[in-house]
Amino acid sequence: MLQGTPIIVLKEGTERERGKGATANNIAAARAVADAVRTTLGPRGMDKMLVDGMGDITITNDGVTILKEVDVEHPAAKMIVEVAKTQDQQCGDGTTTAVVIAGELLKRSESLLEQQVHPTVITRGFQLALQQAKLLLETEIGTTVKPDDEAILIDCATTAMGSKGVYGSRDQLAKIAVQAVQKIAETRGGKTVADVDQIKVEKRAGGTIADTTLLDGIILDKERGHPRMPGQVTNAKIALLNSALEVKKTEIESKINIKNPAQIQSFLDEEDKTFRKMVDAVKAAGANVVVCQKGIDDVVLHYLAKEKIYAVKQVKESDLQKLARATGGKVVTGIKELTSADLGSAALVEERKIGDDNMTFVTGCANPRSVSILIRGGTEHVTQEVERSLNDALKVVASVLEDGVVCPGGGATEIDLSVKLRKWASTVGGREQLAVEAFAQALECIPWALAENGGYDAIDTLIELRSAHEGPNANKNVGVNLADGKAADMWKLRVVEPARVKRQALSSATEVASMVLRIDDIIASKKGGGGAPGGMGGHDH
Repeated sequence: MLQGTPIIVLKEGTERERGKGATANNIAAARAVADAVRTTLGPRGMDKMLVDGMGDITITNDGVTILKEVDVEHPAAKMIVEVAKTQDQQCGDGTTTAVVIAGELLKRSESLLEQQVHPTVITRGFQLALQQAKLLLETEIGTTVKPDDEAILIDCATTAMGSKGVYGSRDQLAKIAVQAVQKIAETRGGKTVADVDQIKVEKRAGGTIADTTLLDGIILDKERGHPRMPGQVTNAKIALLNSALEVKKTEIESKINIKNPAQIQSFLDEEDKTFRKMVDAVKAAGANVVVCQKGIDDVVLHYLAKEKIYAVKQVKESDLQKLARATGGKVVTGIKELTSADLGSAALVEERKIGDDNMTFVTGCANPRSVSILIRGGTEHVTQEVERSLNDALKVVASVLEDGVVCPGGGATEIDLSVKLRKWASTVGGREQLAVEAFAQALECIPWALAENGGYDAIDTLIELRSAHEGPNANKNVGVNLADGKAADMWKLRVVEPARVKRQALSSATEVASMVLRIDDIIASKKGGGGAPGGMGGHDH
């Protein structure tokens, strides 16, 4: 105000919230998101049923899926959703954990803010606690495992799927996940690299989850190009083409003037000859299967069928690349360049009917660097949930192969970090010490939520866990046993998780909590561009 005259800086209809009100509002929104997924944590977690605008239903308890499907409006809540997405990209598993920890960090910060601790002090304390937690994960809590230790890999996959809806078949699915990742893992520059994108996952409703299989080859969601082609080809030699087997149309508009009927015939004959040459080139290279990324002319398909060559057209580029890795072939641009050295090989290429669709199976590859998993399940919702579970398991196994470090699950890692950070907090000094203690307390929300979702008394469980992790006989591997709600050694129960999942969850949760805390002013423009003064622009709340 200047001598009683208001100065208007912001456009009409802009909403502004400042100071403590803004911070409190952001914290409340972020906590609301965290509380929404909290009940899905752990093997005893409940599922959510999400119905989108089209009326399609998703039933899941995968944190990231829930948050992606829900249309979140509040800007601070959107930041929490980003945490889950990052966690999913990096680790596959631990999305709910990351979100719940972020919500809990903000909840603990609220009481510190009430005690007049400045937000920058809190965020600095959180950063110190995060660095110490990462150090403890590496030096004290994590256990190194060898990449060929299959039992540990299966345990990690089983733990990752423990909270999903596939509980009954998780042992079989875990084995499939481990075998698939082991097949595609390769050593580059002395490091193991496992690219999960090289595993093709196809899902079809029908059968049961137990019918899910791993194939040492690739499934193409396509049928053969011509009904007279052989239904199956043994000892297949596969030509992989990314150009069309058709007569090219000219770039410029062109016309052909024909004066007499004989010329029509010679024109058609010439076209026919071109098509025959294409088929002869395929045959000369020794191929008995053709997989083409683009189209194949009907006449070419007819000649290929005559030569008993199996052909598939309009295949996705990503599938073609996977086929090249699986069969050892090379993707060739022009049919003229095709030689026998470019061909991939497989024991069998056949068309099978799965559900309502005909699909091409390329199986029996000698040393596939790319494999497929065919998921079956009673309904579409079941196959979708199996796919989400398998995705988590595959990424978890890949991260153990790459990093070679695992931690105990069942809340054991979090409670151990909590106890150790509390002791360490006294060495920090200053007001940051309060933030480090708040960070340590916040980590207890994971075992708390696990016990709560299992239907047990969370306070009793937490007291039991704390006493197991403190004192002379402390055991860092004790977590919540959800069979009885008591404290138990997680290594004996074979509940293990990759250290990467824990590290990433702590990092992204701390980063988003710090970001939300540092906001003290929210300036929101009016939606829809704002109305002109005196116009119809109403306020949106």
